[in-house]
Amino acid sequence: MKLTTTINRLWGGRLGSSLPQIRSFFSVGTTILGANVMILGGFFVFLFFNRQPDPGIKITVVPSPVSHTETPTTAASYTPTPFPPSPLTSTPTASPTASPTPSFTPTGTLPSSGKLKGIAGYRQSMPLSCESRSAVDWAAYFGKSINEYTFFNGLPVHDNPDKGFVGSVYGSWGQIPPAPYGVHSKPVAHRLREFGLKAKAVRGMTYKELKAEIAAGQPVIVWIVGHVNLGTPVSYTASGGAVTTVARFEHTVIVIGYTEHKVTVLDGAKVYTRYKKEFQKSWGVLGNQAVIWID
Repeated sequence: MKLTTTINRLWGGRLGSSLPQIRSFFSVGTTILGANVMILGGFFVFLFFNRQPDPGIKITVVPSPVSHTETPTTAASYTPTPFPPSPLTSTPTASPTASPTPSFTPTGTLPSSGKLKGIAGYRQSMPLSCESRSAVDWAAYFGKSINEYTFFNGLPVHDNPDKGFVGSVYGSWGQIPPAPYGVHSKPVAHRLREFGLKAKAVRGMTYKELKAEIAAGQPVIVWIVGHVNLGTPVSYTASGGAVTTVARFEHTVIVIGYTEHKVTVLDGAKVYTRYKKEFQKSWGVLGNQAVIWID
């Protein structure tokens, strides 16, 4: 206890006498240190605000994309005119400009074959205008030029094909009335007579009678199924109560020749042959309808 008290007195006396010097040292040091820190900090601030960009770095400016508003182009829609105007003005005349010339004098026995010359056909202008096309090609053979549109525009319109054209001529082929269909022989023959042609509509015509017309130099418009294909007759009742027979893919061709086993037809712009039995079946679906020339 005495030893500790003695040491404290010795160190306390020395420390107490040196304390003012120590305080003065740290006071001066602190001031110098603070001044150095401020100077150093100011130097770094100066460098920061006065630094130059690295010449090795290239800054690329990307232009902002320019937006363009484009107006879409709309294709013009085409709506066919149900009854296009005829490019030709044709007035029906009272008599045909020519008469057929028989290729032989009938004696009761028909030749085994026969084929007409000088008859031409053209492709129909509208999807369901086969009857009009056949009629004007048939008329041209007898010397009467008629425009297909002119002929069609004069046909009556009805839901019964025995009385007029059924539906739109721009409809789809293969339907039955009252959908777009076509027209049967009677209105076609009547329209041909308006142009002075000696046309007659017949039903139930026999194959022998058909051959006799060809042998006499007279083509015959016939009502068949497809391009002389098989078909099924369908009973149809029109709005007036009349019942008639129709068939899907009703079509017309012109018979222009025959042999013992085959028949030659003009179908629009095409000429082809079919076996006699095949033709008779197709022709029979719509009751062996035809338009013939009568003297």
